[in-house]
Amino acid sequence: MSITTRNGDKGTTRLFSGEEVSKSHLAPRAYGALDEANSVLGIVRSLSDSKELSDLILYLQHTCYEVGADLATSPDSRKRFRVTEERMAKLDAIRDDLEAETEMPKDFVMSGGTVLGAHLDHARTVFRRCEQEAVALSEAGGLKNPLVLTWLNRVSDLMWLLARNVEGDKTLPRGVVKQTKFGV
Repeated sequence: MSITTRNGDKGTTRLFSGEEVSKSHLAPRAYGALDEANSVLGIVRSLSDSKELSDLILYLQHTCYEVGADLATSPDSRKRFRVTEERMAKLDAIRDDLEAETEMPKDFVMSGGTVLGAHLDHARTVFRRCEQEAVALSEAGGLKNPLVLTWLNRVSDLMWLLARNVEGDKTLPRGVVKQTKFGV
């Protein structure tokens, strides 16, 4: 089977549940943003020297497929929700543990303290966009599982915490500026 099916050549795609929709439909916009976030997580995992971080990122990548299935299935044909209270509890526990061990900056931070931290901040912003797209889908009646919105909101918080954690003392608070040859 070829990767090129020609089915989408006219600007349509099929939802997981089989319905044909425009590629500009709210569902493909939401799961497309999630796919992008998942790809950024892949960059993070490929750059990480920490097995613990790599394992966590891989878990989140797998969960993205569950979230994507909720986003890509029309509400009328959905037989079960994939994002569950148990998944939320696990994410919250991970976040709580990380927050307890991460020194919190006292001001806003500038992205880019480390390469890995910058990619985690990038993932955070893509998850935020995905959340916005999922909210629009929900408001239009295309998403019935409210835990999808909760998961997307909290995973972006986790990305911020992970970025601060991996950067450690390389986190640069807003306002810390060194004079450069460019006069800024």
